[in-house]
Amino acid sequence: MSGPPQTSNGVLMVRPASFGFNPETAASNAFARAVSDPQVLGRAAAEFDAVAEALARAGVEVIVLEDTTSPVKPDAAFPNNWVSFHADGTMAIYPMAAATRRFERRVDDVRSLLAERGFQISRLIDLSPSEELGRYLEGTGSLILDRPSRRAFAALGPRTDRDLLDEFDAQLDYSTYTFDAFDGQDRPIYHTNVMLSLGGRFAVVCLDVVPADQRIGLLEELSALRDEVIIVDAAQMNGFACNILELEGSGGPAIAMSQSAFEAFNAGQRRRLERYAALVPTSIPTIEAVGGGSVRCMIADIHLPRA
Repeated sequence: MSGPPQTSNGVLMVRPASFGFNPETAASNAFARAVSDPQVLGRAAAEFDAVAEALARAGVEVIVLEDTTSPVKPDAAFPNNWVSFHADGTMAIYPMAAATRRFERRVDDVRSLLAERGFQISRLIDLSPSEELGRYLEGTGSLILDRPSRRAFAALGPRTDRDLLDEFDAQLDYSTYTFDAFDGQDRPIYHTNVMLSLGGRFAVVCLDVVPADQRIGLLEELSALRDEVIIVDAAQMNGFACNILELEGSGGPAIAMSQSAFEAFNAGQRRRLERYAALVPTSIPTIEAVGGGSVRCMIADIHLPRA
C-alpha cells in the first residue's frame, strides 16, 4: 500500500486523576455501568499503568500526560476521542457530545509534551466549534482510519455526525465510508471503534450490529483494503474484541488489547491475529466496566513526523 504507514510506534496516553462513572456519556454508551466503590480511581490508575508498561515492554514509545484534578474529567483516560495525529504534521481536535469531556482538550499541554519528545506539529485543525450547533465527531472513536489509502469508516450516530465527516474528509483529504450499527436494544453503537478495527494487513469487524442490507457493502470495502477480515459476533464485540489497536513495537508489530478482548476471541481467531503481530493483552476490568471503553480508547496513536 502507498501512503503513510497504518501503524505507529508512539502513543499518547492520559493517566486519570478523577476516573469514574460519567452519567452524561453513559446515556449513549451501553458499555458503561455505574459502580459505587471508593476504590475505583485507584484501580483504574493501576490498570492504566499496566497498559502503559505492557506497551513499553513491547517496544512502543509511550508518552503519558498526567490528568489534572480540576476540573474533574471522569473520562480523561480516553484521549483518542478528542485528538488525532497525522503523518503530514496535522493535529486534529474534535467536538465532544458530553460537556464534561470538553475539558479534556488540553491542546497546548499536548503540543508542548510532544514537542519535548521530538514530534513536529505543523498544522492544527479544530472541528470543536461545531459543538455549538449540536454536531459531534469523536476522533478515532467515530472514525476508523486507513491511513495508507486515506479511507475512513464511520458508523453514524449521535456522536458521529455525517456533515462533520464531510468536513473531516475535506480538511484531511480522506474519503469516509458510512454505515449504520445498532446494539441488541436497537440503539446506535456509540463509537465505531467498538465494532471495527483496522490493522496493517487485517480487519476485525462485528457484522451482527450492521443492518443486513449494509453488511455485504461494508465487508467488500474492508476486503479490498486488507488481506484478511476477521468477523466476530455481538457477544465478542461486547467483550471489546474490536477495540484493539496494532502498533509498531521495537521488536515488531504488536496488537494492544484488553484481557477481556483476548478472551473474547476464540483460539482460531487468536492464531490468525498472531500471524500479523504479537498480542499484548492487559487486564483493565474497572476501566471497561465503569468507563465503557477499552484499550484502543485509551490510546491516541502518534503518526507525526519527527522534528
